[in-house]
Amino acid sequence: MNAITDIISLMNYEDKRSFNLYLRKKNKRADTKNTQLFKLIETDDINSINNLYKGQKNDDAYHALRKRLHDSLVEFMANRTFEKNTSEANEVLRLLVVSRFFLEHHLTKTAFKCLAKAEAKALPLEQFSLLNEIYLTRLQYAHINPAEALDVLIEKFRRNQQQMQQEAQLNIAYALLRRELGEIHLRGKVVDFGAFILDTMGSLGVSLDEVLTYKSLYQILFIANEYATMNHNFTLVEPFVTKSYKFIESRKDRAEGQLYYHIYILYFLANINFRNHRFDESNRYLKLMGEQMQKQNGRYQPRFYIRHQLLTSLNLHFTGQGEAALALAEKALKATPKKAEPQDVNDLRICITMFLVQHHNKASIKYMNQFNHTDAWYEKKLGMLWTIRKNLLEILMHAQFENEELALARLKSFKRRYKKYLAEVREQRVMEYALMVERYILKPEIAQHPDFKKGIISIMNPEIKEDIFVISFLGWLLAKAGKKTAYEAALELLK
Repeated sequence: MNAITDIISLMNYEDKRSFNLYLRKKNKRADTKNTQLFKLIETDDINSINNLYKGQKNDDAYHALRKRLHDSLVEFMANRTFEKNTSEANEVLRLLVVSRFFLEHHLTKTAFKCLAKAEAKALPLEQFSLLNEIYLTRLQYAHINPAEALDVLIEKFRRNQQQMQQEAQLNIAYALLRRELGEIHLRGKVVDFGAFILDTMGSLGVSLDEVLTYKSLYQILFIANEYATMNHNFTLVEPFVTKSYKFIESRKDRAEGQLYYHIYILYFLANINFRNHRFDESNRYLKLMGEQMQKQNGRYQPRFYIRHQLLTSLNLHFTGQGEAALALAEKALKATPKKAEPQDVNDLRICITMFLVQHHNKASIKYMNQFNHTDAWYEKKLGMLWTIRKNLLEILMHAQFENEELALARLKSFKRRYKKYLAEVREQRVMEYALMVERYILKPEIAQHPDFKKGIISIMNPEIKEDIFVISFLGWLLAKAGKKTAYEAALELLK
């Protein structure tokens, strides 16, 4: 039943009305119960569903009916989506389909005009698979089109096949890397991801320096962004920033047709610059991202709204505009679109909690209490790194508001759950930090000892530009040594 319910949840009132008409036209018998079952599932009328076959213990008939309804829903939604989809790629597909129809009915001139139009639309969209079908169709019917320059067409076909093969190899590499990232993030798998990237790319003959399309640049930046996050070192992906900017500048003519990937690329560039403490550059890409989000009648605004607002508020926060950052983040959370990604919503909520903890604001407790799932749930849904940060932030919050017993209990649980994992991924400094927090909770006066401050600074890596969220956690401890807010201490560390 879940599959049917899930599909129905995607339908609006007009879709449901049209589907009922579709079923009635399809039904060949008056006693077919599919429209009845559809209405009962839509209204969640379980009792009536159970009594659909009155006086009959006919489970087979009910399951057959349910399967037919499921198949009809899939067929209807496939047609409906094709009809309603106004994307340029779909327009190319329509032109290709109708050109083949015209060719079968000997409307040669009209068919080749449609194919030429389809090619012109597909080229800036970098739709190599569709272009392949367009060129194959033109080759198949070249004998009835004397105007076709066959040698030129063959060269276009071969060049497109090379691009299609390169894109396919990159897609394979991307799929393998995404699968491995899932194992690392969500299951705590221990692996040298840097070596895995090089081995995967090398085995497929793909170079990280080779960018073909907006889509492939998005794929490369996604992997680079995740790799830098895992290593707490965004200087590792610096070379991609310059390369990405040059790519965007050189492909401005194709940006409109690649809007989804273009927005995502701008987001990655804004995030990488933010994590490398280049806030002006980050804001510049965020401005460009916001402009792109308005295009095509705001088609992608709901998809990227939270990410854009979150990164904007983080830039404000770490440039000394704490109050404005908090106000923007809370406003964004209230305006969250209904179909927002759960991870985006949780990222925004944990960000607000961090702001409030750094400002020593007890409202952080209210936000933290909204995370009411288990650690195992958050590890599975949001990843190990996210869950570890959330746990550490919760410990700091309880310690800050003098809930020492609760803070120590959470610390004990944290060490028991993550000590082995952190050792395996060579992140011992997280445990060093947790032990320093524990020492402070047990003996607050230790914060005034010079060695305490030296111990905090020693956790930082002097060879790289330290990750901004690592600085935030260290700032909380330094604040205890300097009798200031965690926010003030974090800003000082950034300078």
